[in-house]
Amino acid sequence: MFNIILFGPPGSGKGTQSEKLIAKYGFKHLSTGDLLRSEISSQTPLGLEAKNFMDKGQLVPDEVVIGMISTALEQNPGVSGFLFDGFPRTQAQSEALDKLLKLKQTAIGVVLALDVSEEELVKRLLNRGITSGRSDDNNEEVIRARIVEYHKKTSAVADHYKQFDKVVHIPGEGSVEEIFEALCAEIDSRQ
Repeated sequence: MFNIILFGPPGSGKGTQSEKLIAKYGFKHLSTGDLLRSEISSQTPLGLEAKNFMDKGQLVPDEVVIGMISTALEQNPGVSGFLFDGFPRTQAQSEALDKLLKLKQTAIGVVLALDVSEEELVKRLLNRGITSGRSDDNNEEVIRARIVEYHKKTSAVADHYKQFDKVVHIPGEGSVEEIFEALCAEIDSRQ
């Protein structure tokens, strides 16, 4: 089983590249947002616990999220690997994920970070705001704040995985196909 974490600031093309990687390698996409919504709608014990925190405007504790990831791992025994999206976001979450994966006799194979200049991100997101109608993509100030927040949060995770030589920076500017080929080259070289 080969597991990857795909990083990229808003507008980096992470969603597009995730879909292509899943199609090519058969990875199971693990988005914590999707997991939370699924567990809540299924009214599982973890989902109800998460909903309780969310209803109070609180963040869902790491233990609950890790529990949901553990369930997802158990429910997908035959997949070739998992693509983690939106998790981990902190040093503590990285360590908890590593412990869980070790229990399941697997690990993170590589952390792929899409690097895109701030000006290009702003341009892409403003354009996406026009075409998609997403309200968070039509205000340059809000976009720049989201990019700063992304870098603040993910630097701790990148630092955690750098100590294991698992972080690879991929240029996220160029054609979709060029970026995809660069991501695939890294995955193929580590499997």
